[in-house]
Amino acid sequence: MRGEGGGGSGGRDGIRTAGGGAGCGGQSGAGGDLPPRVLGIDYGRKRVGLAVSDPLGIMAQPLPTIPFAGEDATIARVKSICEEREVARIVVGLPRNMDGSLGPMALEVQDFARKLEAATGLPVETLDERLTSFEAESRLAEAGMHWRERKRRVDQVAAAIILQSWLDRRGSAPPASGAPGAPGAPAK
Repeated sequence: MRGEGGGGSGGRDGIRTAGGGAGCGGQSGAGGDLPPRVLGIDYGRKRVGLAVSDPLGIMAQPLPTIPFAGEDATIARVKSICEEREVARIVVGLPRNMDGSLGPMALEVQDFARKLEAATGLPVETLDERLTSFEAESRLAEAGMHWRERKRRVDQVAAAIILQSWLDRRGSAPPASGAPGAPGAPAK
């Protein structure tokens, strides 16, 4: 699992900038193909919010929320969604405390992310998700949505916010060393 400050090949803010993954039937993204899909997850003990990147890897699109049915069953369902959607990478929101420390829920999410990576064979990264549920709730309220409907949708919107944040950071990150456009890369 790649954490926020974890390894990889020089990504910013813990975002790993090197290649996709081969598990769960992910797309290669090579040779001019569309970029591989990324799944965003807002993990919860009652519901798990999901979002997937669009075919161009630009926008996060919410998916239906799945009920948390125990860790093994939830991981199996996420793996199935990865296969259906041809996902090549997973980003899980990490609920840090406001001071940046890791509380019990963040530790549970890290454990879930490690098990998810082992089960799917896909790279799984965590991304700081402080205040995403609050932001999701605010967006839904601004849209005039009734509180019951907001409660039903808040997790999928939070997952979309997490994934969109990852996509935006990845899009603004400098090219990986040796990639076209990177400093020191050979000119074409």
